[in-house]
Amino acid sequence: MFGTTRGMLVPARKHLFAVTLAVFASVPVAASADPTMVNVRTVPRLEGAVDGRPETFTVNYYVPGTVAATTLATKKLLAADGWVQYVRPFENVRSTLNFKRGPHGLNVSFRQIQPNQSEVNYGADRIYANVPFPDDATDIIFNERRPYLGCTTAASVETSLEFFRKELIAAGWSPLSAADAAARYPGATIDASISNGARAFYSFPKRDGYQQQPIMLTLQRRDDGKTSVDVRIAPFAHPQSLELARETAGLPVPNQTAGFGSEGDSSSNSRKVHGAVQAELPVVLAFFRRELGVRNCKEETRGAVETPDQIVLNFSSPDQTATLRLKPQYDLTIINLTTQVTEAGMAARAKAKKEADAKFFSDAAAMAKEIIAADEVRRVEQAAKMSDAPLRPLADNSKPVPLPENAEEVQFEGAKGRLDFYSPSSVRAVAAFYRGALQAQGWKERPSVINNPRMVVMDFSKGGKAMSFTVMQMGPRSKISADGSALVTADAKMAAKPGAAGDQASSGAAAKATVQVLEVDPETDADAPFPMPKQRGSTVSRGSGKLPGSNVPFRRELEISVPADLASVLAFYRTELGKRGWKESAERAVMQADRVQLAFASPDGPAQLKLGRAKDETTVSLAQKYTDVAAKADVIPKPGQARLVFGNMGGSEAAVTINKQTIKLAAGAGGPQSQKPPMLDLPPGKYTYSVKVAGRPARNDTVEVTADDAWGLIIAPSGEALSLQMY
Repeated sequence: MFGTTRGMLVPARKHLFAVTLAVFASVPVAASADPTMVNVRTVPRLEGAVDGRPETFTVNYYVPGTVAATTLATKKLLAADGWVQYVRPFENVRSTLNFKRGPHGLNVSFRQIQPNQSEVNYGADRIYANVPFPDDATDIIFNERRPYLGCTTAASVETSLEFFRKELIAAGWSPLSAADAAARYPGATIDASISNGARAFYSFPKRDGYQQQPIMLTLQRRDDGKTSVDVRIAPFAHPQSLELARETAGLPVPNQTAGFGSEGDSSSNSRKVHGAVQAELPVVLAFFRRELGVRNCKEETRGAVETPDQIVLNFSSPDQTATLRLKPQYDLTIINLTTQVTEAGMAARAKAKKEADAKFFSDAAAMAKEIIAADEVRRVEQAAKMSDAPLRPLADNSKPVPLPENAEEVQFEGAKGRLDFYSPSSVRAVAAFYRGALQAQGWKERPSVINNPRMVVMDFSKGGKAMSFTVMQMGPRSKISADGSALVTADAKMAAKPGAAGDQASSGAAAKATVQVLEVDPETDADAPFPMPKQRGSTVSRGSGKLPGSNVPFRRELEISVPADLASVLAFYRTELGKRGWKESAERAVMQADRVQLAFASPDGPAQLKLGRAKDETTVSLAQKYTDVAAKADVIPKPGQARLVFGNMGGSEAAVTINKQTIKLAAGAGGPQSQKPPMLDLPPGKYTYSVKVAGRPARNDTVEVTADDAWGLIIAPSGEALSLQMY
């Protein structure tokens, strides 16, 4: 049996009374500071409840029993406390229950924790437009934002009219006269006449800069003796014409949509758009007639249906047909527009695609020939400027093979047996140098099929050792790459053996021998966000964290790869970041052979440098936080905590459940027009979360957040979520 209790409950033992008082004292009281939001800690709870973790506008507790039994008991309990259950339009089946009592809203959800234990969650809902419910109302459909109310009462039309007059006035509404309506909405007329019923109009005063639209109350006696109630935005307050908001799947979508979906794309043979619009049926019909006409679609009389409750129209164009279906439902107009390409249209599209593909490949082949020819001309011109003069060996050379005297950017890795450098001499001159120098030392060359003025490959062997040279023209220079067992130095072999004498000393010497001095790219001067070396890979990734609609970032990051050893890259960044006033910190520093992580204090805020190794390159991740900017945006979490910043880019409300808390996000919340996005502080760690968008299945995913960082969780219209670090 379930009973009724209020406030926080613990097992009934007298010596726990002091603990209960202490817990009450630690609970925030912000919920009661907002008169439009119910203090969820005052909502009655089932007998045997054990409290979970209370938040400002949510509370959860645990009770014995299944979810089914707990749900029924909770409904009965809340009804006895004056809470009236309702469902939103188009949400007849939901796992979350909605209740209203006076000006307050409450959402309740349930979860099975163990076979015989359930979790109950209470969340405060804001009633943006308060409309009273009749005491005996049934079949209640309610939207607390627009507002919309549809229900049934046993009271007469006259009694219901007087009830709403008193309750609406008590809630702040005022009767709207025809003169006031015409003054605010030019051309508006108020028609209170209705067969077998009554109609009245009300307005609400402007508050906090927001003007609530006037409402129309319609009461009508039904054949079964009951009275149907309908409260909605007055028709004259709706837009009297719709504008094109965008094209979806190549089909027109109007503004004032309450949610829209599509199937196919602009090139599909079959396409569909469907959704709801906050406008009267004639206005929506006029929009589609206009937009389809612009798209060369002709309206047909065949199969046309045009009544106050339903519109079905057929359209045709030279290559496709379209069917438009409109119907009013609740206070919206439901749209379903489908198109189908005709067989003749499909054949024409296939032919056009074949011709376009053929032209594309033909043009691409011609362009490739032009590029190759132009490149060959350029190479010939560059080769003509390169010297064919005989080369002399470099003096004081410590490498195991000769080097030409004009060798540039020499890189030698004895442990791997690899040598790379450039020379301004021609491919022919470099090849002649090595053939002459190595043959004089007793090396034998094995013939290669690659031997032309632009590229030469030479393979040499002697005494069981081998090495291969590739000489290739790279712009105005020759690039020389060599590798093989003959290039592996004896010192490198010894250093590679564990336990070899002098292991640390030889390793240090080898590290010094391979450290490369990297030059800063002049394009990244002292005023640029981050320095980058000239010698870097082709992949450069830049990012920034900022609020939607803002151009001021509070976090920047850079990710690049550098074809140099980790020590060289570390030396480069220590030097260049020091020039920018960055101070290295020993706190949480990681120094390993293949991984480095360093914290810095920069003039603008904390920063972090991460280096790693991948594919014989050093990976660089550099992140900079802008503390002052982030503080103004209020995205900095409490010390040791992580902050989630939510955004809902869709046109429908979204609910995110994470860490046993449900955060409701209005359409556009956290977007460019939102003053402040919803936020939540969490301990660092990995969390599973669920996203529910009206009319779409729930989506589950995980997000990992780190201490002292802020992460954005952005909800797309499809219900998919994207997480990214913002600070």
